[in-house]
Amino acid sequence: MTTNEAADFTAVLQKYDQFINDKLKPDLKATLDSRDALYDLTSDLKLKAQIETIQTNDLKEMKTMVDLGSNFYAQAKIPDTRYIYINVGFGFHVQMTLKEALVFIEKKNKQLQNRADKYSEEAAKIRANIKLVMRAIQEILQLPDADEN
Repeated sequence: MTTNEAADFTAVLQKYDQFINDKLKPDLKATLDSRDALYDLTSDLKLKAQIETIQTNDLKEMKTMVDLGSNFYAQAKIPDTRYIYINVGFGFHVQMTLKEALVFIEKKNKQLQNRADKYSEEAAKIRANIKLVMRAIQEILQLPDADEN
């Protein structure tokens, strides 16, 4: 192999490596971070459980603790549990009956799960591309397949 061929060979390997590190890995991290951000459904699940408790116990009024932020709680009295206000996003709150709220929460969770599934599919495609480029590098270097070990 001549020095020009070796330099070309090294340049090709560096381009592959740069593509993995500068494009594919950051894309994978961003996709996984976006997916993981959607999985923060704890507030919806807590609300659903509270609504179900109100319905099963037929509560007309109740006392509860409200998180004001930074785990700072205040006691609150709810004089009428027939209606609640649901945060629908962008700072908007909508008054709903308990049944409407449960339907809204279910639809919202399904929509978030569909979005999370799309992010998971995208992450799988990016992982496949990383593996494809790594195999190309292995073939260029004529290394044994890492999966065989």
